[in-house]
Amino acid sequence: MKLERTMDDRVLAGVCGGVARELGLEAKKVRWAFALLVLFAGLSLWVYFILWFVMPPDDGRSA
Repeated sequence: MKLERTMDDRVLAGVCGGVARELGLEAKKVRWAFALLVLFAGLSLWVYFILWFVMPPDDGRSA
């Protein structure tokens, strides 16, 4: 499992798009799940920013 930020399916940094691609899910569903976890389950936005800097960008290939 190699997580990479997507450069073609992104809204902000491509973190949710990269996670979605790796898990075989739609990026929209992962974005909604992340937003709901932040709002209602106490997930910190710091998780997103840490992943932004830890996950390398992809090489531009499509899934």
